[in-house]
Amino acid sequence: MTRVARSTTTTPGRLTIMAVALLVVTAVTGIVAALTLQAKQDTLDDLVEHREPLAAAAQQIFRSLSDADATAASAFLSGGVEPQALRDRYELDLAQAGAALGKASSDVGGDSLAGDQVAILSQQLPVYSGLVETARANNRQGFPAGAAYLREASTLMRAKLLPAAEKLYEIDYDRLQAEQEDARSIPWAAIVLFVVLAAALVLTQRYLTRKTNRLLNIGLVTASAALVVALVWSSAALLVMSAHVGDAERNGSQQVDVLVRARINALKARADETLTLVARGDGPGYEQEWKQLSTTLVGDGPDNLLRQAKALAAGGATADQLQQAVDNAAAWVAAHRKIRELDDGGQYEDAVKAAIGDAPDSAATAFAKLDQNMIAALNAGRTEFFTQTSGAGKALTGLVPGVAVLALIAAAGITLGIRERLREYR
Repeated sequence: MTRVARSTTTTPGRLTIMAVALLVVTAVTGIVAALTLQAKQDTLDDLVEHREPLAAAAQQIFRSLSDADATAASAFLSGGVEPQALRDRYELDLAQAGAALGKASSDVGGDSLAGDQVAILSQQLPVYSGLVETARANNRQGFPAGAAYLREASTLMRAKLLPAAEKLYEIDYDRLQAEQEDARSIPWAAIVLFVVLAAALVLTQRYLTRKTNRLLNIGLVTASAALVVALVWSSAALLVMSAHVGDAERNGSQQVDVLVRARINALKARADETLTLVARGDGPGYEQEWKQLSTTLVGDGPDNLLRQAKALAAGGATADQLQQAVDNAAAWVAAHRKIRELDDGGQYEDAVKAAIGDAPDSAATAFAKLDQNMIAALNAGRTEFFTQTSGAGKALTGLVPGVAVLALIAAAGITLGIRERLREYR
């Protein structure tokens, strides 16, 4: 300590201390910057390879279960032996829900809330399918108990399965948003270190200018240039990356989230529409829920999810699909109005045909078109997410090793620049 104190009274001693301090700050800055950039690259890779696919799996559970409920009701309403197409769709829904559940369960980790939702889905899904099979068997034999079993199955779906699927999706979507925010976050620690290093280099060069009457020190100028290159390159790359992540969120994950909720509401409303007919006058609750859900598809207020999704769309084919979805939703509402007029007027068979028939103006036709529009828009949103997030990752290509090399160049410049001045005192 005494030697260090004495060295501060001499110019060579001060230069040595400055060199050591500059090298330490340069090393710390380079390490922190490289680790920060690598963490952002890892986050972007995880978004593409892990987080978004898991959120999509949770979406698939939610969508498949809702579609299964709506399809089972439509198949039951057809009477007797249900159409094979509806049967195949119902079985495909259950298979997709099971596969997606297996994928989603692999990421539960230490989240007990997510684990609880997976447990509910795993336990109750076989119960639901068993109730539907019992309803189907009774319906094929013309027993009225089939309708009661179907309503019980639908109640189980809405009371336990869909809430659990929705909660699981919310958990995964929150994780997705958290990683997107992390990718866009400002690396304050690296910025502060860059500023400290830049200030230290400037002060050191001013000190040398006063002591040596030399305007420039080649080594320190080289170190400063390396620092400027690293700062400009990093700043530009991070700005481009942040813009891509923002586009991926706005035109990708946010739009998909809105469309998922819109499709779920549409599927619930479709199930309500058919279950009202299955109940034969004993289903006012289904019709009331249909009215509430339909406002999220055709309403004029801010709760219209289709219009929200259209506002988020980047344009082009996605916006066209969403406009078609808006039009087909309106056509479905008109078809539903006709169903209720027929059913309330005592024309039950005609109401059933208007609900599940293949006529151009039937509810089934309008709903099928609406569902196709939403699926196409959902796929487009996912594609946009992958495109923009991959673009964000490309913006950081080579940046981590580049910053490390520039830090080494800066350290070499500092060492050589101050060593030359120290030699003058020997």
